[in-house]
Amino acid sequence: MVMSPFFVGFVIMALASLAIYAKGSKLPPVRHHTYFHATVPFIAATAYLAMTFGIGDVLKIDGTVTLTARYADWAITTPILLTGLVLTALHERKEASGFLVAIIVLDVLMVLTGLISSLAILPVMKLVWFLWSTAAFLGVLYILWGPLRVLSRSYGGPLDSAYTKNLSILSIVWVLYPVVFAVGPEGVQAISPLASAWAILVLDVVAKVVYAFIAASNIEIAVRNLRDEDYRA
Repeated sequence: MVMSPFFVGFVIMALASLAIYAKGSKLPPVRHHTYFHATVPFIAATAYLAMTFGIGDVLKIDGTVTLTARYADWAITTPILLTGLVLTALHERKEASGFLVAIIVLDVLMVLTGLISSLAILPVMKLVWFLWSTAAFLGVLYILWGPLRVLSRSYGGPLDSAYTKNLSILSIVWVLYPVVFAVGPEGVQAISPLASAWAILVLDVVAKVVYAFIAASNIEIAVRNLRDEDYRA
């Protein structure tokens, strides 16, 4: 019996959500990050459960299938992950709102245009929408590595180090998603739908589970170091 990657994804994400919440800090300086990271795999588990039963699958005339539940997942979870990064970059300061609006709009646009590219039939239309989605993604990366990186450096301290580490990990993983998209059934179909599903599952686990534990650890260490610095001062 071949195990469905969607069912495996549901089990992993459901258990991960519980584990992240159970292990995460509930102390005021960092507890909202625990809630962010525990919510992300729970949403992903919902999407994987839908895909397990074929809910939201769109069969196109070329015989390929677009999994709309996956895009619904990304449209909700990626803004949550970005919110955690932005707050870390700005050291929890109030001026995060302007950056959050800009980066979340670009992020959701990236996901929606990726969905349009997947739904398109003509190769040229797929390419146009894929490139537009990539442009939005580059906009997200620019904000994270540009103005937010500059602000984080200006504040300095342990939280700047935590932001750099978390941003580096998430950026590397996120860059691999459009690669899988391009070679998978949504793109040039160089790999099978099953191989694409497993590849995206691996990326999801790294981006939503492994990253959650690493990011939480980096932030908790940074907050602890800040407290030590305040105590010594």
